Amino acid sequence: MSHSAVSQAAAAVSVSVGNERSLGRSVFKHNNSISFNSKPWSSSLALNQNKTTTMRDAKRYTNTTLCMSVQQASSSKVSVSPIELEHPSDPPLNLYKPKDSYTAKIVSVERVVGPKAPGETCHIVIDHDGNLPYWEGQSYGVIPPGENPKKPGAPHNVRLYSIASTRYGDFFDGKTASLCVRRAVYYDPETGKEDPSKNGVCSNFLCDSKPGDKIQITGPSGKVMLLPENDPNATHIMVATGTGVAPYRGYLRRLFMENVPNYKFGGLAWLFLGVANTDSLLYDDEFSKYLKDHPDNFRFDKALSREEKNKKGGKMYVQDKIEEYSDEIFKLLDNGAHIYFCGLKGMMPGIQDTLKRVAEERGESWDAKLSQLRKNKQWHVEVY
Repeated sequence: MSHSAVSQAAAAVSVSVGNERSLGRSVFKHNNSISFNSKPWSSSLALNQNKTTTMRDAKRYTNTTLCMSVQQASSSKVSVSPIELEHPSDPPLNLYKPKDSYTAKIVSVERVVGPKAPGETCHIVIDHDGNLPYWEGQSYGVIPPGENPKKPGAPHNVRLYSIASTRYGDFFDGKTASLCVRRAVYYDPETGKEDPSKNGVCSNFLCDSKPGDKIQITGPSGKVMLLPENDPNATHIMVATGTGVAPYRGYLRRLFMENVPNYKFGGLAWLFLGVANTDSLLYDDEFSKYLKDHPDNFRFDKALSREEKNKKGGKMYVQDKIEEYSDEIFKLLDNGAHIYFCGLKGMMPGIQDTLKRVAEERGESWDAKLSQLRKNKQWHVEVY
């Protein structure tokens, strides 16, 4: 993220201060040779959809919460379309680039944290009309309006955001994507007052957007966080701080909410989420619903740093929860489980230290184990 909230810096391990990051991460340097055949692929999909864009209908601007709550009222899975989104064998990559970005539209912007949450986080639904397909675990790039202050006359740099919906979007029709964005606000350390000139440009643009506003999108990008689906009975351990939960929302909707053709999940999905307090929990209603409906396939553990204490009497961070279940986690990893980490990069040292300590207590070399996990493609990390 280009500007982080100084007042939150001390809590960096447990609380994400945004999902805004610059494009220059090596994790997103990928081969562009894909089966989506770049942009022409989206036009072939359009042949299978109603050419009259339903997003122009006022119903599409219904509050996102309604869209989700309808599904929460029933444990039956939701039909999705178009099924052609399941056909490509490789993920779409870089269909639109910074110099040739796609103009999408804002559908809705909804605050998704309570009044006692430190800062504001918004769920933002974007209409791409089926022209910018993506897979769960990928990211969109957003180019905020205006010019780059460091390069007069040039546009702002691209900011990457993990997509918080499945490939079918929140309306299950393959025409939208959702982002989970923490508004990045800068406070002067001496005066304690907000300095708008140093606020996060893109996160504030997104959180201030209104339905119908245009937005420049690039991507999709990323392969590191793709959800492996070759084994429908696999175990997926997901670790997040704050808005790092975004890709996991997409995973879990695909696993438990959507009726995906030819895919039935019978494994275990285990989510660890670290935030500041109860009001900061993101998508808690959705996750709690999965817990109720799929108790054998979903586990959900929260670390609330400002409300809970760890076993040593300190603040409860996500790595403390991992340590609490370390024996079980290590056994699952030994049996082929995938483990994912998403959030601020400040979360990783504490987690790595915890895992190393646990490994040594078990008489194992953490370096050797980590090397093996990476070799087996069980270790997935996207931090910013």
